[in-house]
Amino acid sequence: MSGTNTPRPQDIPSTVTLIKSTILAAVVAGILLVTVVMPAEFGIDPTGLGKALGLKKMGEIKASLAEEAQADQAGRVRDLAAKTEAGSLQFETLMPLPQPESSAITDELSVNLAPDEGTEIKVTMAKGRKVSYLWYTDDDEAIFDVHGDAAKLGVDYHSYGKGSAKKSDGVIVAAFDGNHGWYWRNRTSVPMTVTLQVNGEYTAIKHFR
Repeated sequence: MSGTNTPRPQDIPSTVTLIKSTILAAVVAGILLVTVVMPAEFGIDPTGLGKALGLKKMGEIKASLAEEAQADQAGRVRDLAAKTEAGSLQFETLMPLPQPESSAITDELSVNLAPDEGTEIKVTMAKGRKVSYLWYTDDDEAIFDVHGDAAKLGVDYHSYGKGSAKKSDGVIVAAFDGNHGWYWRNRTSVPMTVTLQVNGEYTAIKHFR
């Protein structure tokens, strides 16, 4: 007598059932990819559900950190090449800021960053207003991100540019009423000082530690 239990024909799934199960699994995987994986990993949210669940912000942060790391690596390669060619780095002469207009405000702030520390300074501007800026470090390059936000308008992040540099200057034209400014992170192994000079049509300046 054999002890093997032979399944009954009715207990074996039919081909149609297996195909339906496979299609259902593929559909569920596709839905999860669009609603969860893409927003959380890449900040891509075609359905809008990722933003509602807070996943899109997570993905945007991951993407921003990845870009920051790539820019940091590229900056170090450029720095090494410059040191090899010239023997040492020399600070360039900093160009003065444009003369202030009658309604413009001028400020200068310096912030100290420990290794791997970040900080942010923003000015409050109305849409279409402008601010000229110049910032520089006292030694090595800093990771920077020029951006804006407006909680009342539902704008969490609006990029004006990012990268890695020892100094940078330019003009921000406010894309909307809100806060607009600069974020820096010290990726070196020694303390760093960043000095910011601004001149423009803003109403307030804030340092977010």
